[in-house]
Amino acid sequence: MEYRATKGFEINGHLDIIVTENEEEFEGEIEKWNEILIHGDPKGLLSLAKQLIYLAELNQEKIDNKHLPESAREHILLRPNIELSKSSSETIIGRLDSKGKKEFPDNYKPKDNIQ
Repeated sequence: MEYRATKGFEINGHLDIIVTENEEEFEGEIEKWNEILIHGDPKGLLSLAKQLIYLAELNQEKIDNKHLPESAREHILLRPNIELSKSSSETIIGRLDSKGKKEFPDNYKPKDNIQ
């Protein structure tokens, strides 16, 4: 996979990414949580899938340090009214593993059943 130094305008079609805040009361306790909703038309969802595949297949080690320094992670910024709908939240999709050491961010907590 070849590195793209210039990124932007990667999403074709319609794509909406929003965060909803939820609250529910159960037996006197109030539970709060957020949900991220990703919706699109076929063209928009396919464009998002292509960006995820680009990130997954990209060999970060081959990217020149002027574009991706050691310990950095490749990512793509999706912006409201540019790549996303006007109602969307700004979204960053990117790699967990860093260039070089392949470390994950300190705040990352893996799921219990990793395969």
